[in-house]
Amino acid sequence: MDLSPAYQPLIAALWYLLPLAMMAGLIKSPWLKGKFGEFLVNLSARWFLDKSQYHLIKNVTLPSEDGSTQIDHVLISEFGVFVVETKNMKGWIFGGPHQRFWTQKIYRSNHKFQNPLHQNYKHVKTVQTLLGLGDHQMYSVVVFVGGSTFKTPMPENVTQGLGYVRYIKSQRDLVLSQEQVAEVREKMASGRLRESFATDRAHVRHVRGLVAERYGDAPRRPNWESRKLLVFPVLLLGIGVIGVNAYSNFVSGAMEIGKKRSVEQRSESVPQPIPPQSQSASQTGSVAVARDASSGTSVQPDKQPPSELFLARQTCNALIAAAIGNHDPRLLRDRDKACNRYKVLQGEVR
Repeated sequence: MDLSPAYQPLIAALWYLLPLAMMAGLIKSPWLKGKFGEFLVNLSARWFLDKSQYHLIKNVTLPSEDGSTQIDHVLISEFGVFVVETKNMKGWIFGGPHQRFWTQKIYRSNHKFQNPLHQNYKHVKTVQTLLGLGDHQMYSVVVFVGGSTFKTPMPENVTQGLGYVRYIKSQRDLVLSQEQVAEVREKMASGRLRESFATDRAHVRHVRGLVAERYGDAPRRPNWESRKLLVFPVLLLGIGVIGVNAYSNFVSGAMEIGKKRSVEQRSESVPQPIPPQSQSASQTGSVAVARDASSGTSVQPDKQPPSELFLARQTCNALIAAAIGNHDPRLLRDRDKACNRYKVLQGEVR
């Protein structure tokens, strides 16, 4: 017993579900969530901050005393240099400016993470050392995206969503001249490490080493860090597989519809054979004609059904006409069969 037709719907469903599951897993990965949060901050900065006054530099990796430090965004303007740290998190956030760790609470699950103000302090000091600026010319900004809610009072430089844009615009004291702004931009461009995957990997290894040294934990390889190169190929593969499946189903459906219409047109073009009347009926008609002839009256005989030879010829001609320009193998076989039958009947009659 062939069970392949029973498994075909399951296989077709798996072709859709597997790419979707892979894409869902990648979308939920911490690395992709972080990149998406950075993208939102970049987009809002370009939309809501004047490009002639605020110059955005993103994904900046700078050398530091103990290795390197990576900064999400740096905004340079006459009102100062703003170093922005992005957190894409959801749930309730508990923390204070002087606490070492903050807490993220999602239902009954608690997760501790490093105080982003402390984390961004190193970023600010590294940028400040590179640029040679004073404390009054530097600003630390933390922005949370992703639907989180603060459950404890936060400093004004810890913001949510577009709150960081309002905080930056609220700083109106001119602390840099236009010449200094141009010089700062040149120093940032020349002092940053080349933006590449190798630079990111080296920074990740450096951070793991610091964590292991500080907390005594052996550095662990994050699940998603080793798979960054596979993210976009897998996404493209998933989208491609779904597109190919959809196209294949569309083509199959169109072929089925065309085949069904061809069969309907063929059945309409072929004349339906008229069932021959029974022998008794024909004999009854002949007897009636004979009686009328013997009585001397002129009576027209009943209309006789077409002969089998006539029907075979009509069927052959109809199929020959239907096959003109049509290369359907089934139609051609029916044509040849009907015409051969007509030739056989024609030979018997002769």
